[in-house]
Amino acid sequence: MLTVNLGPFPLSVALILVIVALLVAAWAGRLAGRSQRISIGNILVEMLIAAILASRIAFVAVWFDTYRRSPWSMLDIRDGGFILWVALLAALLVAAWQGWHRVSLRIPLSIGLVSGALAWGAMFGAISQLNNTMLPEVSLMNLAGEPVDLVKLAAGKPMVVNLWASWCPPCRHEMPVLAAAQKQEKEFLFVFANQGEDGTTAQNYITGAGLDMVNVLLDPSTGFGHEAGSTALPTTLFYDAKGRLVNSSLGELSEASLTSKLDQLRALK
Repeated sequence: MLTVNLGPFPLSVALILVIVALLVAAWAGRLAGRSQRISIGNILVEMLIAAILASRIAFVAVWFDTYRRSPWSMLDIRDGGFILWVALLAALLVAAWQGWHRVSLRIPLSIGLVSGALAWGAMFGAISQLNNTMLPEVSLMNLAGEPVDLVKLAAGKPMVVNLWASWCPPCRHEMPVLAAAQKQEKEFLFVFANQGEDGTTAQNYITGAGLDMVNVLLDPSTGFGHEAGSTALPTTLFYDAKGRLVNSSLGELSEASLTSKLDQLRALK
């Protein structure tokens, strides 16, 4: 399960887990510090901001050669370009700094952080047990309406499956990045699974956009996204050579964020 629908809006499960963990941490810290009227909510916000900024800056620094071709994209954090260990280190440094200068914060902050971490771990473990991590056995068709077997198509290659639709602006914006990667990264199989549209609509978009792509498939029932656990578009799923889901991206990919995920997939070989 990668997304949860809140009415008509799909929300990332990863984001929900972070929000819930922060709320648990704030509540536990408030309880621990209530005798001294101490709240750690503002510290948690500072930790979150530091984590986002530091991990984004680190990611941009690593992929600067890619980002400098489109400088404004450095500011677009929707591409998911972050480095997790940098985020954790930045957040812990803020917590350590606050605890060092305000002794009264140490116990409430420690209890809050441990409680939040335990809550996140429990929820992550429970959701992981429910996730379908194997390539969904969903019938897809090519633009001519003929059935396609993804396992046979992959022939033992790692696979990148992009779920898209022509009406989706982020899908259209990221498509040239994915199309270019398909030409350059021959060790991966790229599949573009159109969600809910017919072959004429998909082909008209590809032709009109001047895209040169192969493996454009149709998923009229949107079954692949539901089986994979995401109703958000665009969604890009990264499968290893054995058909196991090893990474995913919800929302628009940049060249840098796509390349970083391909490098992670390549490292599993």
